[in-house]
Amino acid sequence: MQTLPTQLYSAQQARDIDRMAQAVPSITGFQLMTKAAEAGFKAIQDYYPQAQKISVVCGAGNNAGDGYLIATIALRAEYHVQLISLVAEDKLQGDAARAKDAYIAAGGIITIDVKLLDKSTDLVVDALLGTGLDRVVSGKFADTIGYINALDIPVLAVDIPSGLNADTGNIMGCVIIANFTISFIVLKKGLFTGLAADYCGTVIFADLEVPDAIVQAQAVHEYLIQPAKLAWRKASAHKGDFGHVLVVGSDYGYAGAIHLAARAALNSGAGLVSVATRKAHALQTHLFCPELMGHALEQIADIDSLCAKVTVLVLGPGLGQRDWAQSIWPTLIALDVPRVIDADALNLLAESPAYADNWILTPHPGEAARLLQCTNADILQDRYAAVRAIQHQYGGICVLKGAGTLVCAGADVYVNTTGNPGMASGGMGDVLSGLIGSFLVQKYSLLEAAQQGVYLHGLAADIAVEKKGQRGLHASEVIQFLRQVVN
Repeated sequence: MQTLPTQLYSAQQARDIDRMAQAVPSITGFQLMTKAAEAGFKAIQDYYPQAQKISVVCGAGNNAGDGYLIATIALRAEYHVQLISLVAEDKLQGDAARAKDAYIAAGGIITIDVKLLDKSTDLVVDALLGTGLDRVVSGKFADTIGYINALDIPVLAVDIPSGLNADTGNIMGCVIIANFTISFIVLKKGLFTGLAADYCGTVIFADLEVPDAIVQAQAVHEYLIQPAKLAWRKASAHKGDFGHVLVVGSDYGYAGAIHLAARAALNSGAGLVSVATRKAHALQTHLFCPELMGHALEQIADIDSLCAKVTVLVLGPGLGQRDWAQSIWPTLIALDVPRVIDADALNLLAESPAYADNWILTPHPGEAARLLQCTNADILQDRYAAVRAIQHQYGGICVLKGAGTLVCAGADVYVNTTGNPGMASGGMGDVLSGLIGSFLVQKYSLLEAAQQGVYLHGLAADIAVEKKGQRGLHASEVIQFLRQVVN
C-alpha cells in the first residue's frame, strides 16, 4: 500500500498550486494533464491488472481532459476503450479540448448516452466532475452518477469522486462510489473524513512532479495523523512513574462503561487505575479486572482524598445526567489536572459551558451538536469547521469522532486514517477515553495523547477485524489488542 503525504489542502489551494506550476516556463497545463493521465493509467495497471476493457465517463473542464487522455493512453496500449461524454464536443475548451482531439486522433469514439455503457467493462473511470464543484449535482450528471452506482463494476475516480466536496467530504446531492481515488499534485482534505469514507475507497496519490517549492508555499493546517514511537521505559521503572488515572462514571444501568475505559487505560500502560462509581458497581470492580481499584462514590466527599492523589481524570463513561451526575459534576469538572471529558460529561458541559486548556474533549457528532447548539446535520456539513469551533469555544484539544476522526489543536487539525465500520458498536468511545487518559498519565502532551489515542484505538480495531471479522466486533475485543499496538 502506498504511503501518503501527511499534508492536506483545500480545493482553492490545489487550484492555486496548479496555477503557480503553470507559471513555471518549463511546465504547461497540458503537460500536467498528460502526467495526470499517465498516473491514472498506471493506477489501472497496478490495481486492476486484469482489466482490458475500460469505460471512461467525462464531463467538462480539466477533469474531463484527464479522462480523455487516460482513454487515449489505454487505446494506444490496445485496451478496449469506451468513452462517454456528458458534454458536447464543441463545448470543451483549452487543454480539455486538446485532450479530446488527441483521443479522436488515436481512433477514439465518443458516446453521448451513459445507458450505452458496456456492462461487461472491467472498470469505469470517473472523470465527470473535479475539485471545483461548488453546487448540488443535478440533471444528467446526477442521473449518470446514479446509473454508474447501480452497476456492479469497479470505479476509479480521477482526483476526487464526482459529487464529493473536496474541502469537507460532504455530498453535493449525489456522489460516485469509487473503489479507488487517485488524487493529483496534493491530497484534498475532503477525501479523509466523514461521509467521504463511503465514496473514496482507497486513496492513492500522484504528485505529477510539481516542484516542492510551489507546494510548500501554501500554508498547511490539516494533516494526516502519523504513528509515533512511544517512549522506551527504563529498566528501573516502577508503577509510580506511569501515573494514576481516575475514571469516574457509570450510574446505575451503565456499569460496563467505566470498566471498559479503565481496562483500556490499564492495557495501554497506565501505572495505576482507579474507578469511582456507584457503590454497587465499585464492589464488582475486581470481577471486571482484579488490577483495578474500585471506590464507592455516592457523594463527592467519598473521593476527596482520591482526587488529591490522581494525576489524570477520565470523566464521563456511563455517567448519565441524573441527580447523581449533577451532584458530583461541578467538583470534578473543576479539578486542575489533565482531563478527558467524554460521553454524558460532554452533555453536562454543553449545559454549563466552561473553558480549560488542560482537557481533551471527545464528542461524537451528536454530542458535538449539543456543544455547539446546532444539529447533527450542521456538524456533518463541515466537520473541520465543527471541530475548530468546539476547540475555540471550550479550549484544550477536541477529538471529533467518526470516520476520519479529527483532532483539533487550535488552528491545526489532524485526521485519523485507522479504524473500520466494525467500531460502530457500544463501548468503543469508552475504550478511546481510557486509552487517551493512559497516554496523558504517561506524560505525553494533550495533543500527542489525543493523536496517538485515536490512531492506536483504530489500529487495534483493525487488527481485531483481521483476526475475527468486522461484523460483531465489540469494544472488549479491541481492548485485548491495545497492549499489542502500544508495544
